[in-house]
Amino acid sequence: MAGRGPASGERRGGEPTVNERNKVTTEQYAREQALEDKVVASFETAEDPRLKQLTQALTRHLHAFLREVRLTEAEWDEAIRFLTAAGHITDGKRQEFILLSDVLGASMQTIAINNEAYANATEATVLGPFFVEGSPEIPLGGDMSFGAAGQPCWVEGTVVGTDGKPVPGARMEVWEADEDGFYDVQYDDDRTAARGHLFSDENGTYRFWAITPTPYPIPHDGPVGELLAAVGRSPMRASHLHFDVRAEGKRTLITHIFVRGDELLDRDSVFGVKDSLIHDFVEHPADTPTPDGRDLGDRSWSSVRFDIVLAPADTTGAGE
Repeated sequence: MAGRGPASGERRGGEPTVNERNKVTTEQYAREQALEDKVVASFETAEDPRLKQLTQALTRHLHAFLREVRLTEAEWDEAIRFLTAAGHITDGKRQEFILLSDVLGASMQTIAINNEAYANATEATVLGPFFVEGSPEIPLGGDMSFGAAGQPCWVEGTVVGTDGKPVPGARMEVWEADEDGFYDVQYDDDRTAARGHLFSDENGTYRFWAITPTPYPIPHDGPVGELLAAVGRSPMRASHLHFDVRAEGKRTLITHIFVRGDELLDRDSVFGVKDSLIHDFVEHPADTPTPDGRDLGDRSWSSVRFDIVLAPADTTGAGE
């Protein structure tokens, strides 16, 4: 019987090497390693050094995965079918690949890498698959629900820098699902609802009407839904309201706020919840006066305060 292959690299923390885990022969190990090396070398001619780094690292990690799990041809074929289906269901209103990235935690990991902690800056989280350009502008105190079903919610706060100085004119994009768990783009009537943008005033303050966030499932009628069902994971997202905040000289902030007490906070399907983003949505009876004097009739409402702190645009090497 042929001998076992040499180590595929130094051990780290006593972990077994790839070939030791899979008990491959020396000849088999050498064949697989030769192919990996050949593919990695094929990217040496890339003129862009970053492209070269990305393609070579991707190749090494992909081959390490294939060799570790000993992928079968049937499994490879199923993976191709899955990716093809994700491409087919993706269109201008739905991005299945972002959804896949989200449920694998790749979106949140990328956000963590690119938004290093800086002083007291507000933490970032996932964009999600339902952001669209061209939302209507609303005035301060305006209503971004545009008739979407849900309990009215008064949202207010300030936008400041990490130095505590107000940030006037910050552009704030806000969007959310309605109480039935759907974003406007999931309907077939081309409606625009529960999304809009506004600007902070000269003191950095903002305010608007939204709807109280409620839990909802991410789209699970496609390949990503099949994957979650196969592994016994729920597609449900914790209740949240999206923010995209931009201002000159500041790092763009893409984040949510979550509803304190939501039972899904510890099992959000896209791993987007951070403790600092959980806020109190205070319930108010129908006869409680609203902050702007709006008459809601016999409807109850909620309110939340979200003070936003933006990091400087250049925070390279400044993580804390």
